Amino acid sequence: MSSALDGINRDFANNPQDLIEWAFNQGKRPICTTNFRPFEAVILHMVTQVRPDIPIVWMDSGYNTAATYQFADALIQRLNLNMVSFIPKRTRAHREALEGPMPSIDDPRHAAFTQEVKIEPFERALREMRPDVWFTALRAEDTPERAKMQPASRNSDGLLKIAPLLQWTAKEMYYYLEAHGLPNNFDYFDPTKVEDKRECGLHLQH
Repeated sequence: MSSALDGINRDFANNPQDLIEWAFNQGKRPICTTNFRPFEAVILHMVTQVRPDIPIVWMDSGYNTAATYQFADALIQRLNLNMVSFIPKRTRAHREALEGPMPSIDDPRHAAFTQEVKIEPFERALREMRPDVWFTALRAEDTPERAKMQPASRNSDGLLKIAPLLQWTAKEMYYYLEAHGLPNNFDYFDPTKVEDKRECGLHLQH
């Protein structure tokens, strides 16, 4: 990591709003990804307070809960989000008709499933949108791998990855939602992770 980013991480690790404002000045094609999981309204509210029209990129696997789709629609309207959705090349119905239900995480087919429903749509989003700044709601307490990450980093192709909430706890996220009257969603399921503390691989590759 460059010494410049070392300084940014030192100065802004616990100041997400200042980090967001700094990051917006580092590029011309920012995006914010979302999956509408618990506390996701925090990052979406923060980034749109600075730039209301930022593209909000959703890799919709087709396996979300009904509550997650309802929450997504309500939050999209509430924050007037500029949504850009990327979906797998096959619908869930098409895939399941040929291969059956979602494979379990100990099934050898699960890696290919993850590639199809999450990683390929994300990589397609990167190719088509060519972002230079990527905001994500990663938090250190989510997984051991994320605890090793930094709020600001560059991936192998130079994309500036910003995780302004990396050091925030669930309690801090809750207080932010309460302070701004924002909704939350706990009826969430990620078919590529299944277990709460498991990585799907997307953030390890990018």
